[in-house]
Amino acid sequence: METPEIVKDNLQRVREKINEAAIKSGRDSGSVTLLAVTKRIDSRRIVAAYQAGQRLFGENRVQEALGKLPGLKVLIPDSRWAMIGHLQSNKASKAVELFDEIHSVDSIKLAEEIGARALKNNLEIAVLIEVNSSGETAKFGVEIQKTVELVSQISGLAGIKVSGLMTMGPHTEDKSRIARSFALTRETIEKARKTLGLKLPVLSMGMSGDFEIAIAEGSNQVRLGTALFGERTPL
Repeated sequence: METPEIVKDNLQRVREKINEAAIKSGRDSGSVTLLAVTKRIDSRRIVAAYQAGQRLFGENRVQEALGKLPGLKVLIPDSRWAMIGHLQSNKASKAVELFDEIHSVDSIKLAEEIGARALKNNLEIAVLIEVNSSGETAKFGVEIQKTVELVSQISGLAGIKVSGLMTMGPHTEDKSRIARSFALTRETIEKARKTLGLKLPVLSMGMSGDFEIAIAEGSNQVRLGTALFGERTPL
């Protein structure tokens, strides 16, 4: 298991790679945000990342977050937390209480539930629309052709602020397929901005194995876990 010192070194190394990829794609160093994925990562390593300057973290499951976040928010109070895994409507209430952002909205039904729960808590919660840009049946997310329509519907809901889109690249070694998936999502967010007049500042694409491809295709937020924290705690 990685020590806090190694987590700090990993974070610096990852940030350097992210900044290099941003510059290579014609953008400024520091223009791509890092979301640290804490799925099955213990609090000690998360606090180490925070102490090294990391502020945005993401959890995949509400149940795990329930056991971790209340204590962590005391230890690292100005951290921000995003729900990045698939979210069922019946868990929306807990998700709104736990998270600052929800990055896996893929239906109007789920968005309405999140908005209703946010209003009850006098909140406006930031969401990303999850796009199935690869067309893989095993993946969650709205179809690429239906994304702009869904953004339009959700952006009108009270209690919700649509911040942008999120996608995961296809499960393949074919870099051209991965790049095409990311490019389609970038083209879709550009279309949504133009036709709906929304800012949609966040384009979240890229994980440990493909984040450099994602940045080249326009991503301004990448989601990395084991590259920072090492191996996850076994189930």
